[in-house]
Amino acid sequence: MWYPLLRQLLFTLPEEQAHRVALRMISLGASLGLVQRLVARPPTLPVNVMGLDFPNPLGLAAGMDKNAQHIRGLGELGFGFVEVGTVTPRPQPGNPKPRLFRLPEAHALINRMGFNNLGLDYLVRRVETARYPGILGINIGKNKDTPVERALDDYQLGLERVYPLSSYVVVNISSPNTQGLRALQTSEYLRALLEPLKEQQDKLATRHGRYVPLVVKIAPDLSNAEIIEIAECLVACRMDGVAATNTTLTRPGLDNVKRSLETGGLSGLPLKPLALDRQQALVSALRGRLPVIGLGGIMTADDALERMQAGASLLQIYTGFIYEGPALIEQILQRLAHNTHLWR
Repeated sequence: MWYPLLRQLLFTLPEEQAHRVALRMISLGASLGLVQRLVARPPTLPVNVMGLDFPNPLGLAAGMDKNAQHIRGLGELGFGFVEVGTVTPRPQPGNPKPRLFRLPEAHALINRMGFNNLGLDYLVRRVETARYPGILGINIGKNKDTPVERALDDYQLGLERVYPLSSYVVVNISSPNTQGLRALQTSEYLRALLEPLKEQQDKLATRHGRYVPLVVKIAPDLSNAEIIEIAECLVACRMDGVAATNTTLTRPGLDNVKRSLETGGLSGLPLKPLALDRQQALVSALRGRLPVIGLGGIMTADDALERMQAGASLLQIYTGFIYEGPALIEQILQRLAHNTHLWR
């Protein structure tokens, strides 16, 4: 009941400032024991995916905590796993501001952040310091000034550095806000990227004595033919999972919505039909050969159940969490717990 008032206050601030304030409040609240008092404990709903034991199938998507500064606070909200990043090898400021826009009337966001982050060295230090005991995903990308032809170098460096600290690693090739990045989803580049990463993963598993799954995150703006091609490539390259989907460049149903013409990736309620449709196409193409993490447009408990029924093994939220707050976590997990026969 308290979050709508807090959201109203946060929404009076510029978007990026509100984001920073909210994260600091979560971390402070966790350190003072307030999170445990204010947030209801969600039901335990264990699932095993990619060889990992998740306490529940609902996670926080990358982008909320780019630099791994708030892992413990976010982890105490009831998520079954937390994903940090996207992190690039070198620090970069991202795109010019303003670059994050609320569309409250549409329950949506548009962002063109551009992988703003403090770099691998900083993130690694933060994760080491946090000693987070839960399932932690780390999302890796390439620097803006790295040519697409040299992208593998950045991803290999990222995988090398975060491997010992991750429960799983996400290869982000689908953000619309780094020029040329989505080209890595095409047949021209995808196999050339993933095969060396798989070889590196095998070597790192031997070196560290533990296997860390590799997940690829794809865009919603793909045709059925492209999804089929990507699915076959992921299987052939022995990836461990796929996340569907990232934000979209389209603007479905937003013709009369203020700020909808801002460039960048759209997330939230308008993304829901497209993300669900693309997930279904991916699940159909994979035929059970890889697990799918469903995300994009999950704003309610019904949305979450629908995505699980459509073949997702895990879920992630981001924009829904911003609009609905921690109560959404409990609502989703309660709905899944009461309807396990529909998705198990």
